[in-house]
Amino acid sequence: MIIGIPKELKVREYRVGLVPGGCRALVERGHRVMVEQGAGLGVGCSDELYRAVGAEIVSDPNELWQRADMIMKVKEPIAEEYPRLKPGLILYTYLHLAAEPELTRQLVENKVTAIAYETIRDQRGGLPLLRPMSEVAGRMSVQVGAQSLQKHFGGKGLLLGGVPGVRRGEVTILGGGVVGINATKMALGLGCRVTLLDVNAERLAYLDDLFGQSITTLVSNAETISTSVARSDLLIGGVLVTGAKSPILVSREMIQCMQPGSVVVDVAIDQGGCIETIKPTTHDNPTYELEGVVHYGVTNIPGDVPQTSTYALTNATLPYALSLADKGYEQALVTVPGLKEGLNTVNGQVTYKAVADACGFAYSEYQL
Repeated sequence: MIIGIPKELKVREYRVGLVPGGCRALVERGHRVMVEQGAGLGVGCSDELYRAVGAEIVSDPNELWQRADMIMKVKEPIAEEYPRLKPGLILYTYLHLAAEPELTRQLVENKVTAIAYETIRDQRGGLPLLRPMSEVAGRMSVQVGAQSLQKHFGGKGLLLGGVPGVRRGEVTILGGGVVGINATKMALGLGCRVTLLDVNAERLAYLDDLFGQSITTLVSNAETISTSVARSDLLIGGVLVTGAKSPILVSREMIQCMQPGSVVVDVAIDQGGCIETIKPTTHDNPTYELEGVVHYGVTNIPGDVPQTSTYALTNATLPYALSLADKGYEQALVTVPGLKEGLNTVNGQVTYKAVADACGFAYSEYQL
């Protein structure tokens, strides 16, 4: 199989779909790997390093997409890349299609076999390819939130951890999954007061065992969310419904009750966001003020720490890539546990129900 690794085009997206070590593994299995010129520079991987492991460097991205049987990326294709989609192409990347109806249409019309990192499941029902980026995004949510609270960045001028004799910052985290746990670790490390909300009582019991009396856990409902949001200096949205749009849990009215200069970071923005007032932003212009509150809605948060993110991502994606390349997608879907859950479109059909429902397409169950 010919695997193509294009350069990412989203604003300040420095990650790359595969590091040289991953390319070596594919080449040693008899596959051809083409890497777009300069694709790995953002993570310190030169074209020479890719050549040294047997990859071919291609200067023209159109040629790379045309020749490849499978494209491995980090982020979903943007409009500039839509003309490069072709029938039968295997697209293996983060897609988040529930919030991308136009991209979904392009994949359907071009009969692309789209396999989304974020919906592949492991044998325990977890999301192994989403986990590493959720870990990064959860930790960074506190980091960027702390910076946004600085007066220079439009915040209220609060040091999250406080100093002796001065109150510590209040951090509210919605969702006790991977994002929530990692955000909690960072917030506690700074010395913040943390409130974590989740709808699952068993999950809250686990989090209580994990963090003990250092955090407050609450069952998530309209009342507890409203009360917690109002007293927050930093509000972090980390709610995930696999493959589907995130539910809106925080209304505009709740945001209006926050103190001026407070900060919202919605990590769920890739799936539409769980806060009514959030909208997508970029690393170049990451924040905006609405209702007196600073909003951070960057859709590729881990892209700003590309070395950590890319190596963590390759560790997770490579085993599935090897199976897809060795067996072809049809056989791999049959033999690799959880890979079928990653199939979002194939042969002009939407095969992931949450995506079909969110984007207004007919759902067709893929038959193995």
